[in-house]
Amino acid sequence: MDIFEKIKKNRGALGQYQEFGHGYFAFPKLEGEIAPRMKFRGKEVLTWSLNNYLGLANQPEIRKADAEAAAKYGLAAPMGARMMSGHSSTHEKFEEMAARFVHKEDAYLLNFGYQGMVSIIDAMVDRHDVIVYDSESHACIMDGLRLHIGKRFVYPHNDIDSCEKQLQRAQKIVEETGGGILVITEGVFGMAGDLGKLDKITALKKKYQFRFLVDDAHGFGTMGDTGSGTGEHFGVQDQVDIYFATFAKSMAGIGGFVASTKDVINYLRYNLRSQIYAKSLPMAMTLGAIKRLEFIQAHPEQKEKLWIIAHALQKGLREAGLNLGKTESPVTPVFMKSGVPQATHMIYDLRENFGIFCSVVVYPVVPRDVVMLRLIPTAAHTLEDVDYTVKSFIEIKSKVDNNQYPDNLADFNL
Repeated sequence: MDIFEKIKKNRGALGQYQEFGHGYFAFPKLEGEIAPRMKFRGKEVLTWSLNNYLGLANQPEIRKADAEAAAKYGLAAPMGARMMSGHSSTHEKFEEMAARFVHKEDAYLLNFGYQGMVSIIDAMVDRHDVIVYDSESHACIMDGLRLHIGKRFVYPHNDIDSCEKQLQRAQKIVEETGGGILVITEGVFGMAGDLGKLDKITALKKKYQFRFLVDDAHGFGTMGDTGSGTGEHFGVQDQVDIYFATFAKSMAGIGGFVASTKDVINYLRYNLRSQIYAKSLPMAMTLGAIKRLEFIQAHPEQKEKLWIIAHALQKGLREAGLNLGKTESPVTPVFMKSGVPQATHMIYDLRENFGIFCSVVVYPVVPRDVVMLRLIPTAAHTLEDVDYTVKSFIEIKSKVDNNQYPDNLADFNL
């Protein structure tokens, strides 16, 4: 079969909705300054869908630093990959700052978070090694796993008993191959908002020999006393062997970094294919990352504001009888029993009549009879925003409970 003919018949799990939902439910266009209130299809909406946790996207001094850096360097410098011609003392400065902030010996600045994680996994293991990982790990972890030609064992989400059983299986294999074991999980799971059980996983080090890699994209800047992440939150940051974070969330930017011992970081500098064969993070974005990290450290009140909003939102929704699952982070999922047709009408109602924009997740990400609305509180939101949203969700829930949303799309028209 011709490949082009094949993709006409098989659009993929999410692509099946493209003809119906493109531009509204998928690839929507939010316009205006990044803020709690933006424009969607010409109407102002209260936006709960941006990972701008600490509200840095439009902090005046950060915007000023971004503009000055772009004016001075443009978006090309330094030109080339880090190993060849794209290295600078500015990149090194960020790495020194990041390593101190997350309590590691050294760090390496990455041009993108997603590709960085894929490459880290690829570089850290060979065919003799075994990977043990959480079933709900992010797609970048899954793509990294696909490159691994050795054994890999998955355990059900946050099931530590199963994790230990997989470690036992892995241990038997590496005793024969002479390899090692790498355990991978997330600090904060970005969809459901629950935390990886870092304390319980690190406790297993007393019985098994393995190294521990944590993807803390949603935990960096939001978790722990200083915002150093989920390892700090659990008091086990020293037991996290490889710490990874992106700039796409709390830092409101592009890029990421990995932190570990000096030996490991030096190894990764010379073996991360996504960095060796791709352009380095531009100087303007690197200076922006430095400014953001300085701001986070100098303004702990931003994290405090975030948690005030997150606690108020989650408390209000739970008291209204809404199901938020097991979230322990600012990520606020709202689970409702609903099929895709009803969910379609519900989201339309929420956006058009209540003026609330949040992300919607349907099958195959969640079960067929469940819809998840994901709200991301930020330090830029207000308690008035929370109050209005809770009241709106109470009305939405009532409509769902009373089957007021049609179970078909026959008359639906965007």
